Amino acid sequence: QVQLVESGGGLVQTGDSLRLSCTASRRTDRNYSMAWFRRAPGKQREFVAGITWSGSNTDYADFLKGRFTISRDNAKNTVYLQMNSLKPEDTAVYYCAADPSDILYITPRLYDYWGQGTQVTVSS
Repeated sequence: QVQLVESGGGLVQTGDSLRLSCTASRRTDRNYSMAWFRRAPGKQREFVAGITWSGSNTDYADFLKGRFTISRDNAKNTVYLQMNSLKPEDTAVYYCAADPSDILYITPRLYDYWGQGTQVTVSS
């Protein structure tokens, strides 16, 4: 079992930046893909970004238009989401997910492990 813990959320203003972190509870012998999803109030959970174990493959939601960057440090069992030029519509709970297939899925139900989420609020 892998436990994921997100951190780095908070209240910021339009145009600000935040960096979210997600740390896995323990190192495993599997190569996990990891991803960030978000759920805004009244909306379904949606894919934001994903990265394979090696970091060589990444994927981003089209609506980001280059504002966010996903990265990972396997030595620290941590994946990051650098969020720049934040907008009020980025307000959501951001979730980290991991899957031992090392495949980048955009469908939430295909990920085996989830964190508890961290709130990001962007004021106008």
